[in-house]
Amino acid sequence: MGDEEVLLGYLKRATADLLDTRERLAGLERGTAPIAIVSMSCRYPGADTPERLWDLIASGTDVIAGFPANRGWPDDVDTVTRSGGFLADPGQFDAAFFDISPDEARAMDPQQRLLLELSWEAIERAGIDPLSLKGSPTGVYAGVMYRDYAMGRQPGSVSGGSLVTGQLAYTLGLEGPAITVDTACSSSLVALHLAMQALRRGECSLALAGGVTVMATPDMLVYLGSQGGLSADGRCKAFSATADGMGCSEGAGLVVLEKLSDARRHGHPVLAVLRGSAVNQDGASNGMSAPNGPSQQRVIKAALKDAGLSTADVDVVEAHGSGTILGDPIEAQAVLATYGQDRTTPIWLGSVKSNLGHAQAAAGIAGLIKMVQAIRHKLMPRTLYLDAPTPHVDWSSGAVRLLARNRPWPQNGRPRRAAVSSFGISGTNAHLIIEQAGPAPQAAGSCRLSVIPWILSARTPQALAAQADRLSNVEGDPAGIGFSLGARTAFEHRAAVVGSNRDSLDNGLLALVQGRPAANVLQGSGTPGLTAFLFTGQGSQRLGMGRGLYGAFPQFAVAFDSVVGELDEHLDRPLREVLWGEDEDLLNQTQFTQAGVFAFEVALYRLLRSWGIRPDFVAGHSLGELAAAHVAGVFTLADAAKLVATRGRLMQALPEGGAMVAVQAAEDEVLPFVDDEISIAAVNGPEAVVLSGVEQAVEFVVAKFTARGRRTSRLRISHASHSILMEPMLTEFRVAAQSIRYARPEIPVVSTVTGSVSASVVIPEYWVWNVRQTVRFGDAVRTLSEEGVTTFIELGPDRALCSMGSDCGEGTFIPVQRKDSGEERELVTALATAFVHGVDVDWARVFEGARRVDLPTYPFQRQRYWLDAAVEPAEVVPAPRFEVFDLVVAHVAAVLGYESSAEVDPDRPLRELGLDSMAIVDLRNRLAEATGRRLPATVMFDHPSVRALAAFLAGEQPAAKDLPADFASDDELFEELDELGIS
Repeated sequence: MGDEEVLLGYLKRATADLLDTRERLAGLERGTAPIAIVSMSCRYPGADTPERLWDLIASGTDVIAGFPANRGWPDDVDTVTRSGGFLADPGQFDAAFFDISPDEARAMDPQQRLLLELSWEAIERAGIDPLSLKGSPTGVYAGVMYRDYAMGRQPGSVSGGSLVTGQLAYTLGLEGPAITVDTACSSSLVALHLAMQALRRGECSLALAGGVTVMATPDMLVYLGSQGGLSADGRCKAFSATADGMGCSEGAGLVVLEKLSDARRHGHPVLAVLRGSAVNQDGASNGMSAPNGPSQQRVIKAALKDAGLSTADVDVVEAHGSGTILGDPIEAQAVLATYGQDRTTPIWLGSVKSNLGHAQAAAGIAGLIKMVQAIRHKLMPRTLYLDAPTPHVDWSSGAVRLLARNRPWPQNGRPRRAAVSSFGISGTNAHLIIEQAGPAPQAAGSCRLSVIPWILSARTPQALAAQADRLSNVEGDPAGIGFSLGARTAFEHRAAVVGSNRDSLDNGLLALVQGRPAANVLQGSGTPGLTAFLFTGQGSQRLGMGRGLYGAFPQFAVAFDSVVGELDEHLDRPLREVLWGEDEDLLNQTQFTQAGVFAFEVALYRLLRSWGIRPDFVAGHSLGELAAAHVAGVFTLADAAKLVATRGRLMQALPEGGAMVAVQAAEDEVLPFVDDEISIAAVNGPEAVVLSGVEQAVEFVVAKFTARGRRTSRLRISHASHSILMEPMLTEFRVAAQSIRYARPEIPVVSTVTGSVSASVVIPEYWVWNVRQTVRFGDAVRTLSEEGVTTFIELGPDRALCSMGSDCGEGTFIPVQRKDSGEERELVTALATAFVHGVDVDWARVFEGARRVDLPTYPFQRQRYWLDAAVEPAEVVPAPRFEVFDLVVAHVAAVLGYESSAEVDPDRPLRELGLDSMAIVDLRNRLAEATGRRLPATVMFDHPSVRALAAFLAGEQPAAKDLPADFASDDELFEELDELGIS
């Protein structure tokens, strides 16, 4: 064997060993990778956000109160206390936001409803659009104990434990594990432990984890009271000499978890880091519900091992601490035997249950949120009712001290660390260790915007106004607020406030709240539709065009330099000197006008594309068509520059003379005057044409229309374009057009020569036609409308096409620039206008360099859904044929359980109103009986809104599907729905 073969064999073995080592290291990292807490959300008595929960805890507030009066509980509940920590009204829920019908919402476990809203809030707080997670391997882990809502009273109620996480995953389209955990009081921390392990093993990329408790009935209070487990006043006096049992409470908390490395890479906030966790069981202790001290010690040691830490590395323990005479001493002794040993400074011990009561399946997550906030505020908050420590513990056996008062939390040369315990009555113990997050990497530079757009959206107008009201109280950098708003879900009701300072932005928000118009406030429906870019032609030029954008936006500057560089190869002086000079006459020379407008429009297009705005179609007016074709990919920049420069040079070389006049007239009215001297240069609208040709001939025709009272306007031009006077340049221009290479357009081009979508743009002769033939702009806009375009964005130095286009087609016309106005302000206003009318914008790119600001979460518009509140369905009165619309609305309201027909949005898709397969069959049967017609199951999908369905039933549009002659039974309806994939 030769030396080379030996070397090759060695290299192969070394490579294999290296790959194996990498795999082993990756496996080790997966097993111990720190997990970031990137956001939190919660509902507890007296606190509906983590910030309010912290204020409550830090101020030493006790939220214990009397039994709730809004759940139908009997007055004679046989229990030792009539106090606890209860949510004010867990029946409150924004069902419409989640496309859930009122009937379904009433039957749904309030714990599901709470977690739906909290999950949305937590994901928003992470700076993530919740809808962007659809189809992602995001996991859901929730601790849930209670399944007593509507039990025995509502056969259709959905209160199964698995449904809590399943409903959440279904609603958001999450495809990671969805696991409901019931280990009683330790459920939420066990859920977090499982989520951590799943993230480390790669089972999910993101995880929602936490717990929820709502006591729909007082049964547990009765049971615990009978067992002697409840305190007389409903309070938890953790580790206190006055402890006399626990007090029950409710709540819910969620955290969003992500591997720390992923969170940093994605730019998500890192509130704290989960270093380690462990779960175990008491096993055979001295009673099924009795705590086991040695097991608690073992779970603490296992969590420390998982975190790679010693007991001395932890500063404070958030204990289970429920105030029971038996449980608290056992837990304290376990802490003394572990954390209390081998340390020079004492570890501090406290419990949030002294503030909230025992929130059961949501207790552990409450403690975690408390300690994350404590780390961030550098304060260890006190535990209430610690006038004297319990005498049943030998506190001298270890360095453990009780938090009888708030204490500053110094860093002491290492990250602050806390441990959180939760012990279930079933014997399952959980222990987690969290630590202070390191400083987040700072983005280089800062946002360059001097005009800021704040974009808002909501499912309803009321929520939109509420969001504006909440936003007005947010402090922070305006650009950072704009950046953070841009990461939110874009809903159908939209608004934008544009301003250059905080006062103008706040004034705009106030106008939104008050429902009054303001110059810097834009509103729209966000209706989905296609977008077209319209490129302006000659005549829109102005001195200085692009200078403001060049200084404000590097993307524009790079693109502008590139285009100008190509054009300068064909011009006799640098184009930039002409555009940004002082000689307007020089700019108005055709060769510089056309080159300058082209350069400006292409650079503007590149800027918009860098911000994620992508046209579905492009079209251009005369010269603008060359810009449209270039950005569509018909020819390269070098070839486009050659064609534009040649076009302008040849036109400039023609003898001056001729005239162009805009006339208020239809094309048919001016056609009789067209001859060898006069042409129709453009048809810009139903009554908007431009005449071009020999001056005397044009003036003669114009005089006739002036005499008829028609408006006319002479254009300031040096050459009469699109007329017979262009003929001398066509031969040489044809040669230029034939010398370049063409490609099939990547974006459909609607021709303003033909007025339709055209593949002719790849033919050299087409560009000769572009010089000579009529510009059929009006036809092009009508074609775009017929193709489904609803938003027309005009790219040019001035507004020239929007007013004409609005006479030709339905939709929103948005000029990106206007003369005599700041270029940056006009561009930002155009962006905001496009957004409110449904155009997608990559706001992260727009606000590049800005830093995230914490914002209020979505303002849910809640109503009460609780089965003790009987709701009479909307009355259905048979209606004659001409009232079929009201008939359909009333039946939809009845099927879905709306209190009034007025609550039904007739234009909203039926499935978004909450129609499932059962409701479809019910509605089909109701309408068939009311109208005397046999209807297919698919009628609701062929005509998917109330208005469309009513129009079909009224005979205003044909059925979308033939009805089988024997199609009648519900079974056949369900079979057809199964074929459609509807369940």
